[in-house]
Amino acid sequence: MASVSVKALESKSFDEPDEKRRPPKTQIDVVTISDTTVGRFTFEPGWRWSETVKTVVHTDSCQVNHLGFCTAGVLMVQMDDGTRATITPGNAYAIPAGHDAWVEGDEAFVAYEVMSAATFAKPD
Repeated sequence: MASVSVKALESKSFDEPDEKRRPPKTQIDVVTISDTTVGRFTFEPGWRWSETVKTVVHTDSCQVNHLGFCTAGVLMVQMDDGTRATITPGNAYAIPAGHDAWVEGDEAFVAYEVMSAATFAKPD
């Protein structure tokens, strides 16, 4: 297994991110720490990947792999094969490429991701 080496003490605030991405009903705040990109993903009530981020990336389904941790809200994920999962606060999750997702209820979904933060919701 490859190991990751941290070379310096660093701390950054998501309130002053290195990069902001703002497709409809979407806030992606990105910081880079020791060569690792971390993102805070906030999806407003009514958010659905196929109606928001798809308008930016122009693929039929989300083609990004996700690895993260949910801190608020509820996200439904449906794989292209129909398999579904519900992500709720306190859940760590892994989602492979080839899916749609949407916010359930009237609370924003908030999660922190490491695997997809560098590329999610970037224009094609």
